[in-house]
This record gives sequence, structure tokens and C-alpha cells, in this order.
Amino acid sequence: MSLRVYNTLTREKETFQPLEPGKVSMYLCGPTVYKPAHIGHMVGPVIFDTVKRFLQYVGYDVTFVINITDVDDKLINKAHELGMTVKALAEQMTEDYFDNLRLMGVDSVDKFPYATDHIGDMLEMIQRLVDNGHAYPLDGDVYFSVTADDDYGKLSHRSVEQMLAGTRVEANNRKKNPADFALWKSSKADEPAWESPWGPGRPGWHIECSAMSSKLLGDSIDIHGGGLDLMFPHHENELAQSESASGKCFVRYWMHNGLMQSGKNTGKVGGQHDKHGDTSAEDQIAGKLAGSAGAESVKTAVFAHQHPEAVRFFLLSTHYRSPIDFSLENIANTAKGLEGIYRMFETVERICGTCPYSIEVPTSGENTTDLSALPAETAAELTALRGRFLDAMNDDFNTGGAIGNLFEMRKCINGFIAHNKLDQQATAEQKAGLLAAITLFRELGQLVGVFRKPIEKTTAADDGLVGGLMDLILELRADARKEKNWAAADKIRDQLKALNITVEDVKDGPARWQRG
Repeated sequence: MSLRVYNTLTREKETFQPLEPGKVSMYLCGPTVYKPAHIGHMVGPVIFDTVKRFLQYVGYDVTFVINITDVDDKLINKAHELGMTVKALAEQMTEDYFDNLRLMGVDSVDKFPYATDHIGDMLEMIQRLVDNGHAYPLDGDVYFSVTADDDYGKLSHRSVEQMLAGTRVEANNRKKNPADFALWKSSKADEPAWESPWGPGRPGWHIECSAMSSKLLGDSIDIHGGGLDLMFPHHENELAQSESASGKCFVRYWMHNGLMQSGKNTGKVGGQHDKHGDTSAEDQIAGKLAGSAGAESVKTAVFAHQHPEAVRFFLLSTHYRSPIDFSLENIANTAKGLEGIYRMFETVERICGTCPYSIEVPTSGENTTDLSALPAETAAELTALRGRFLDAMNDDFNTGGAIGNLFEMRKCINGFIAHNKLDQQATAEQKAGLLAAITLFRELGQLVGVFRKPIEKTTAADDGLVGGLMDLILELRADARKEKNWAAADKIRDQLKALNITVEDVKDGPARWQRG
């Protein structure tokens, strides 16, 4: 199955054909760094990090860029409020953003351009737009003329009149058209400023991304990503000014992810979540969870409660165009579903004496894991599941459907272990087959950026106390079993289960326990 991508511009799924065979250029709108990153800021990077991983797996050379907006009205106002310089605040919040990306496993980004490092590129683009009649200076500002662009509105599929209805526009009755937007803004005395042919000022928001993507990826790029709330006005204006400046197609495939919302239930992770997101932009934006609505820092609101790998898995458990219903309960359900996978890894290590995380896994689909050491029936089932995983990803990067196949694969591997009683005794050939199966599992897991390294065990002070108490409880239970006091032993096991603690009895060894 060839890769098909939903293009916001055409409102259709299209066969993916990059501008240059074998190569993909991808740009994602990054944050305005004026406050700590919240959970919504992680959605786009996680999704498009996954897109890059899959594209590389199927053979593309991908260049992935996320910009940093380090000059903006919000940033200037926040710096004044805190009594900081704009530069100092931007540096502090950028490092917070980078730290959160690291925690989320987003490490495939090739370049993070800063807006303030590309002022010259923005001035050059603005000058071209003025020279060709698509922009005009006005008292130290420069505005893009929407009526000079014949197909302005083609991304959001709105006319200029529709865009103005109910939309906040810059108050300036001297503009040629109320919808005209600023490319350059004259600066006040206490604001950051750069020299320009129109006087000291700073760039408008939209021109920043156009100039940086053009400088780093070329006038035409393959994929431009971002949240659905950016489609208008930001991406609409990016498209208009970029194509008016270059005379070329700006973006081949516009990909917009659904927004983080609060208050609904997505259900438990562990099945096949493959619904494609066709919720209207207006509905999603109305329910959006955003920093301006009071969303907390992702570290405070989420990472303090759940491991970042569970959060990443949660974000990818639905199709990227669907809205994401945020709640700690939903993320906890995801984490609970992952516990079974972590237990499978521990079982494999116990049987084979090899940590699954230490196995080098294929990074190319042309060199996938060899399953010949497995029985033919098991190998065929895992091969079919791999095929369904890849089909889901080829269908507009349907990570929800792909993840459903990972859970089916876990079921198959556990079935192979149980049917052959490998936890009691395994031959060298069976161990080789089991390691091949778990290698394939991790090969596919890495495409969605999970199961790449062991989950760190918590080091909270009370964990030592919990561990000591559990050792004592299991020792008392072992004594009861020796005395054939089955009622007492079963009661201890059942009471622990009610507390979400699983006890596993092991032949010729002490019982093991685990949360979840």
C-alpha cells in the first residue's frame, strides 16, 4: 500500500509524491516562548516526529524544522510584566520547551531556527513583496494586500468577507483593506527593534515562518504541519505571502493535527483506535485547551503524574486529525495498558537472559526482523500484524490503528510463551524465536517513538518503604503456603490485587509483585 496523506488544501487524501524523489522537507510551526510549555505544545512535535520516523523507515531522507518565535507581542508584554528582558525570558522558556521535547522522546528535529536570527531574511522577503505590489508601507509599518493575491483564502476555503466576519483584525482604518495583515511593525521606544527601510521595528508573526522555511528548506517544501487553529490566519497568510514573493507553490501537503481538548472520554487504550479526525475546525478550536485558557505547565500538570512515554503513547492513540480529549484519567488508562507490554519485556528477559531494550533493531523497512527462528504459524501471524501496522501508517499516518496492531502483537507473543510454557523451560531455538518476535515488536514501536529505552524506576523516598513492606507481606504469604494455609495465602493475594498489585508465583523461587 502506497502512502496517502490528507492535504488540507485540497481536502482529499493524496498519494504522497515529494518534490524531489527520495527526499522530504518538513516544517512545523513552533511555540512563542513566553511561558512554560503546556501539554498542547507537545502534540505537534510528537505527531510530526512520528511522521519523520515512518518516512525514514520507508526510505526517505527527511529534513525536519521547527521554528522558535522569540519576538512577539505576547513575549514583549510578558517580559515587561516579569521585569525581564525579552531575550532572557525567551531563552528561559526555550530551554523549558527543549527539555519537555527531550522527555517526550522528540529528538528527530534537524533545525530549530530562531526568529531573531533571521530578521535579514524577513526584510528581504518583505522588500520583494513591496516591489511586486503585494505589500505596501504605511507610517513605519508594512502590510500585505490581500486583494493583490487572487487566490487568497484557498487554504481555509473562505472569502475575505467570511474571514472578516467574527474575526479580530488589526485596528487601523488607514489600511487598504481591513483584512490586510502586518509584515513589519514599527516599534515603540521600550520594545525590541531592528533597522529597516521603513524605520525601526520588528517582524509580524506570519512573515517569520515564511522567511525561515524558505531560507532553510527552499521556496517550495513538501510538508507543512501545525495545529488546526493555525490554519487561519497564520497558515493562510504564510501561504499568501510566500507564493506572492516567490511565484512558486509554497507547500505540497498541508497537514493539520487535531487540538487538545478537555472534558470528554476517549476510552481505554489497548484496542484499535483508528477513527480519522473529521471534526470541524470551528468545533475543535471552540473546545481547544490552550495556555491562554489557563493550561498548566506540562511538567506540573502531566509529567508529575505520568511517565512521558505514557503521555506520548496517549497522544498517538487516536488519528492525528482527531481532537485529543485530555484528562489525567485517560492518560492513566494508557499507562495501565502499557504495563502489560512492560511485563512482557520482563518475561522475555527472564526467559532469554537478554534485555529487550539492548537488542539492536532494524531502522529500515527493507531490512526488517528475520522471523525464521519462530514456528511458521507464529511467524505468519506476526508478519501479518506487521503488514497491518504499516498499512495503517500508510493510510495518512494512522497511529491509532497502528498501535492497535501492537497490542495484537503482544497477545501473539504472550500466546507463544504460554503455549510452549517458555517461562518454565525454553530451548535455544525457542529463545531465538522469542527474541526475534520481541525485536520485531520494538522495530515497530520505535516508529511511533516508544519502547526505545527502559522506563526509569521511581526513586521516591517512600518506594523503599513500599518495597520493604511488600517483601514482608510476600514472606508471610510464602509461610502460609508452606503451612498449606491456602485461605490466608489467597486472601493476601486477593487483597493486593484490589490495591492494583499483581502477585506472580514462580516455580523454585520467590513470588514477584508489580503495580498494575
